[in-house]
Amino acid sequence: MKSTENALNWFEIAVNDMNRAKKFYETVFDIEMTQQEMGGMQMAFFPTDDTSGKVGGGLVKSDMHTPVAEGAIIYLNGNPDLALALGKIERAGGKVVMPKTLISDAIGYMAFFIDSEGNKVALHSGQ
Repeated sequence: MKSTENALNWFEIAVNDMNRAKKFYETVFDIEMTQQEMGGMQMAFFPTDDTSGKVGGGLVKSDMHTPVAEGAIIYLNGNPDLALALGKIERAGGKVVMPKTLISDAIGYMAFFIDSEGNKVALHSGQ
């Protein structure tokens, strides 16, 4: 891997109910996700600027995707202050399992939540 490449290229969050999960993430992050079927999988995509080189990803419902609270954890961008998104999680159908916690002054803050589908996901922000 070249040192200028992202370590993460793409992420998928497994869901059982696409409409419920899409509504959850749209509510928590104040975004609009586009939805389509690809290769027999239902998908909803987080907005991204394809020209920025930033990592993209989405929600996926398929026989190969099962929501779990164990395993790899992805950290979603909670900038400018993850408390804004964190405050919407329970109203949207999720559960905060680790509140906003300082990692260090240089790195910022983190929090963990369980989404509407049972996945453990993290947030990170500078504030």
